Amino acid sequence: MAARIKKLSSTFVWILLGLLIAGLAGFGATNLTGTVRTVATVGSETVSVDDYSRELQSEIRAIEAQTGQSLQMSDARAIGLDQQALSRLVALASIDNEVAELGLSVGDEKLQQEILAIQAFHGPDGKFDRETYRFALEQAGLSEAAFEADLRAEAARTLVQGAVIGGVRMPETLVNTLTDYVAARRSFTMATLTGDDLAAPLPAPDDAALRAYYDANLDRFTLPETKKITYVTLTPAMILDQVEVDEASLRSLYDERASEFSVPERRLIERLAFADEAAASGAMAQIEVGGTTFEALVEARGLSLSDVDMGDMTASALGAAAEAVFAADIGDVVGPLPSDLGPALYRVNGQLEAHETSFEDARAALREELAAERARRLIETRAENIDDLLAGGATLEDLAEETDMELGQIDWTAQSSDGVAAYDAFREAAQAVSVEDFPQVTFLEDGGVFALRLDDTLPPRPEPFDQARDRVIEGWTLDQTEAALTAQAEALVTELKDSGDFTATGLEVKVETGLTRGAYLEGTPPDFMAKVFEMEPGDFRVIGAGDRVHVVRLDAALPPDETADLQRMRDGFGQELDQTLAQALFEAFARDAQLRARPMVDQRALNAVQSSFQ
Repeated sequence: MAARIKKLSSTFVWILLGLLIAGLAGFGATNLTGTVRTVATVGSETVSVDDYSRELQSEIRAIEAQTGQSLQMSDARAIGLDQQALSRLVALASIDNEVAELGLSVGDEKLQQEILAIQAFHGPDGKFDRETYRFALEQAGLSEAAFEADLRAEAARTLVQGAVIGGVRMPETLVNTLTDYVAARRSFTMATLTGDDLAAPLPAPDDAALRAYYDANLDRFTLPETKKITYVTLTPAMILDQVEVDEASLRSLYDERASEFSVPERRLIERLAFADEAAASGAMAQIEVGGTTFEALVEARGLSLSDVDMGDMTASALGAAAEAVFAADIGDVVGPLPSDLGPALYRVNGQLEAHETSFEDARAALREELAAERARRLIETRAENIDDLLAGGATLEDLAEETDMELGQIDWTAQSSDGVAAYDAFREAAQAVSVEDFPQVTFLEDGGVFALRLDDTLPPRPEPFDQARDRVIEGWTLDQTEAALTAQAEALVTELKDSGDFTATGLEVKVETGLTRGAYLEGTPPDFMAKVFEMEPGDFRVIGAGDRVHVVRLDAALPPDETADLQRMRDGFGQELDQTLAQALFEAFARDAQLRARPMVDQRALNAVQSSFQ
């Protein structure tokens, strides 16, 4: 069906949906005692039961198409599809009511033109076909009268939309101001001081200094919420010695994967095919006399080397070209030679020797693979028994004694990733577990199983000083280094204001020209350019943190560079701002139309429609 049927401009329909979904609570969701053929009254307009049913079915089918699963009505309500469908229809009805109030309509001639232009109604000859029109509407569950009324309403809505947003433009001053802000440039000189430039080494901190730093920065030494978890695990690796693998199975697996253990000699090649033998021969002749290169030929065809790269190829895969290709040295171009694309030139980029892995050499890896697979199957058969033991009241400690499961304990946080916490399944279970939960068997990604129990939850708390001591020393040292470097940098600023000679400082000096706000300089803090743009020409400023501090002098504040890219940016800003203003105006119009239409919803009718989907 044509995209225009029952649809307003998608951008503005979503504006309406945002407004109306939020506003449905105020619709007066009362059980109207009138006809059951409508689910809502919006001013002089109504939303019919059939329209709501079709819209709700459309929403549900869209979700089912995305997920590949059927969607029950209870689930549809849970994700708000019922409200979304109603909101869309009430949105359109609100605009239709406004159109009626304005006395706007579309004539029969215009309506006919719209219908004739819809390709879904065209016959085999590409022209409007009455029978196709009737059949398409029948399949959609619409009568001709209902469809034409909807199409007429759609055309009228489009007129109103165009009247509201047509010709809307933001002032050029705003567009230029934004463009100038984003594209403005700065030129500056900077000298960098690092920890190696300290005038004197830092003194070793005493306990009092460290404790004072620790107390002043407790937020840096706060441990996250921690769950003390007891668990048991059984993985394939733990029972490999219980699995027997017979010689026949090993031999069979070796034979099945013979291509992995017997790899023929290969060549890394690129191939450039030509339309005929003459073109390929001419290209080869140019290469031989030095008139061109293989790369140039590829580029002249509008291709890249990745387009002609064939990877590693065996002689059997190359067919008739194999003998010449395998006889060539690395870097040679040979041809013309036959290919499935016609005569071609081949360039040899590498040689991969054949290798054979005997059954005896592969035995250990094959046995480990087979044993692991059989261990996974064995665990699957034991998992039900383990679950039964838990259901019968066995503790994790009991499981460790009565089965092959191993008992463990972990202080788990959201950052834990070692040991058993490396498994996604364990992390998900640890995140969700509560003290009320009973242990249950859950499978791990490698085919193992586990069960866990939450023993205690420790809230966020300061890490003990002695435990955090190394990090306290590191933080104190960094803070002291920053303070010392900043003091040195401030002293340098005083000197540079007099001399202006950065090179005399003996430090690493850089001169940057015409950088924008979005520029990034390696070794500078994230807000470096923002602080540079706060400066006036001739200003000095110390910018940095930790063990790296910069003395910056702003040399020039430059306007945007007038290039084609700048004009594209300006045009883009203009279009975006115009659209934003148009959306804001239409949103105000839609809100006003909604308030004056005073939508009323018949909850009984809604429930009746939804119950038909059960």
